[in-house]
Amino acid sequence: MLALACAVPWPIPSLAAWTLALGIVLGLANLAVWPKQSKTLSRWLIQAAIVSLGLRIDIHQLLGEAIDGFLLAVSTIFGALALGALLTRLFKLPRDLGALISSGTAICGGSAIAAVGSAIRAKSSDMAIATAVVFVLNAIGVFVLPVVGHKAGLSANDFGSWAGVAIHDMASVNAVAKDYHAPGATGDVAITEAALDTANVVKLTRVIWIAPIALVAAWWWSRRRADEVPAAAGSAASPKPPSAWQRFASIMPWFIVWFVAACLLRTLVPALADAADEVKLASGCAFQLALFLIGTGVSRAALKEAGLPALLHATILWIALAGATLLVLK
Repeated sequence: MLALACAVPWPIPSLAAWTLALGIVLGLANLAVWPKQSKTLSRWLIQAAIVSLGLRIDIHQLLGEAIDGFLLAVSTIFGALALGALLTRLFKLPRDLGALISSGTAICGGSAIAAVGSAIRAKSSDMAIATAVVFVLNAIGVFVLPVVGHKAGLSANDFGSWAGVAIHDMASVNAVAKDYHAPGATGDVAITEAALDTANVVKLTRVIWIAPIALVAAWWWSRRRADEVPAAAGSAASPKPPSAWQRFASIMPWFIVWFVAACLLRTLVPALADAADEVKLASGCAFQLALFLIGTGVSRAALKEAGLPALLHATILWIALAGATLLVLK
């Protein structure tokens, strides 16, 4: 019943953030049910909602935003990965765990953790720990970023860019951007939608980096393992490794392709612009439900397992990434 209630567009400010908070409360109270199904459903809801939002964005706007934000995406992603590697050594974290936390912070939270974890064959416990700490900081960011954005006087477009970098997952990016009003704004719908559309495009320019980063990580980790554990002579033949295309297809975020296709359809069929409000409403409800389900995955056991070093690693990296991006935008 609570999940269904979270999918209703109640007239409450920052509703998506509150649905996330409700899910976290249930998770910490050990009242969440069907965790595996919830995780799968939330992933599909997020991807479907993102694709539907493509029906609101002209392909020329998408390309323009992507080109303008390319340098920001490259510098912040690789800067975060480099700092994450240093923090991994500083806090003496396991190499795989440090890589998962760094990729989740640098790119797009749980999706990046899942892709990179699969590519480097990380232990399920490391993936769970990385996901837990990133989700906790992501939840904090949903409430903190709008406050800081107003204090810093960020415009709708600047806040959208900042949210696209500083918030970990797509659902939360939409949650903070769709309700943001720049200081001094009069509540014009177009101003709010500017923050939402910019945030989506900026985040998607980061999500696309999942595939190349995961492929490079798979190659690097396989080399390290080959150096550390030489193959035993005369051992049974190992299964044929997957081809480069098979690896790429398994980690490529294909919903981005469908998002671009939706933008192209919106450009070719201008009449779709008349349904923009309905699309935004439907996608907002999907994001609300997804955030609730994501929140239920934050449990006390997961936080306890994460430990202080992992939390410090993720927190310092997140603050550095968000702070540096804010300074650049200002």
